[in-house]
Amino acid sequence: MGSTIVISIMVALIVILLFVGAPVKPMRFIGSSTIKLGIGILFLFFFNVFGGAIGLHIPINLFTVVISGFLGLFGVTSLAAIHLFVI
Repeated sequence: MGSTIVISIMVALIVILLFVGAPVKPMRFIGSSTIKLGIGILFLFFFNVFGGAIGLHIPINLFTVVISGFLGLFGVTSLAAIHLFVI
């Protein structure tokens, strides 16, 4: 497939979405989920910065970001407790 065909298909899809409109509910869900995951990354980053002084480190991967993003500070403390008691 040539690059002109791919670009023309993408432009056509954008024009169709502009005329028809994107569904609101799925876009709102995707947006709020992305914001929650971003907040989870920040929680884990700051926990690792301040927890490094006492020897605590939680790796930042998809599983831990989802847990801390959707559960908030309770999720970060749960991950820290799991790190302390299990590992």
